[in-house]
Amino acid sequence: MSKRILLVAAYDGTGYAGYQAQKSGVPTIEGELNRALTELTGETVEVIGASRTDAGVHAYCNLAVFDTDSRIPPEKFAHAVNVRLPEQICVPVSMEVPGDFHPRHCSTVKTYEYRIYNAQMPDPMRRLYTYFSRYRFDVDAMREAAAGLVGVHDFKSFCSTYSSAKTTVREVLSIRIEEIPCRTSYNACLFPKPAVILTESAGNTGITGNTENTCNSGNTGDVCNTGNSSSTCNSGNTDNMPREIVIRVSGRGFLYNMVRIIAGTLMEVGRGFRKPEDIPSILEACDRRAAGPTAPACGLTLARFQVIEPGYEMDFGRKES
Repeated sequence: MSKRILLVAAYDGTGYAGYQAQKSGVPTIEGELNRALTELTGETVEVIGASRTDAGVHAYCNLAVFDTDSRIPPEKFAHAVNVRLPEQICVPVSMEVPGDFHPRHCSTVKTYEYRIYNAQMPDPMRRLYTYFSRYRFDVDAMREAAAGLVGVHDFKSFCSTYSSAKTTVREVLSIRIEEIPCRTSYNACLFPKPAVILTESAGNTGITGNTENTCNSGNTGDVCNTGNSSSTCNSGNTDNMPREIVIRVSGRGFLYNMVRIIAGTLMEVGRGFRKPEDIPSILEACDRRAAGPTAPACGLTLARFQVIEPGYEMDFGRKES
């Protein structure tokens, strides 16, 4: 007897041409799921995905469903399919859902995180999952601008010109911007505080020292951001750096590239190239050229997926503390 199985898919999108399977055969997340499930069940499986993330975008909790006559218990599909998937993709959860459940045709709330690594030097360990910028951002200005994007608006200015959406009106439920202080081991090595040499005494010999990073100052350019580098916002002040700036955007649905364009626009505000009070005019323009650049895909992750359809309530992914 056929049953519908829901999978929660987590993946590193680096090296994949997005989520959706393509006829050209290039590697995609959906293509790998289809291949692995077809091998597992002996049936031709084509999953129905909830969010068709762009090339290079990551996810903790994208949803997909498929129908099968397999006798494998629903909760065991996760273990069985993972051994057939590449290491960049994992299915942490599988379960049976009603046969009429469709992940794109029910009420949901999605939360995306865009992460910026803001430091004087890049961190190789963060390069795949954050966007690096050495320019100082005014986070308070970014928060003020973000408030103007919350609510129901026509987001045509924040949508790729390649979108085929029937309407560009969307509802953004919240945008939260968090600063997370961080450091790297080589920063501690490059900029140590002088060690304190202790005189030898009973039970205490050796050298102790505080090697906490004291960040250097200076403005040495940015490999990705566009705009006038003479902005007064970039005066060399590096307080609280290095840090991650996390932009969390929650909404009921998003347009093609919408979150990345929001992130790119907020970064321009943070660098002083735009003002928070520019947001209403950008929205009113309904013109892609009015908004900021599309931020690189590597910094974006689908972090949380909530199904709020009555009778189907589910919540997956990262919850804010």
